[in-house]
Amino acid sequence: MKRKKNGLGSLLRGFLLPLAAVAAVLWFATAVDSLDSGRSEEDLRQLEETLRRSCVACYAAEGAYPPDVDYLKEHYGLQIDERRYTVRYMAFAENLMPDITVLENAP
Repeated sequence: MKRKKNGLGSLLRGFLLPLAAVAAVLWFATAVDSLDSGRSEEDLRQLEETLRRSCVACYAAEGAYPPDVDYLKEHYGLQIDERRYTVRYMAFAENLMPDITVLENAP
């Protein structure tokens, strides 16, 4: 005795299963992109905080804020990925905290 194929079951397997697989792949890609974006923002915030802490450490040790970022690199071991970030460092006076802005470069 042969069974007739159910049209609805065939439709589900032939259309909805591939559609569900595509939706799962798109959801996964969106999740990975969101994680990457969050990581970039955290890296940017962390670099800015490191710069500020290095400036405060310099002020505590030497009694003056560093004149530029190169001074922090040379004397305090600060490392910046200059291909990825641009640092704007504006020192006004030796006894005033410099204005520090970190920007992410476009890929």
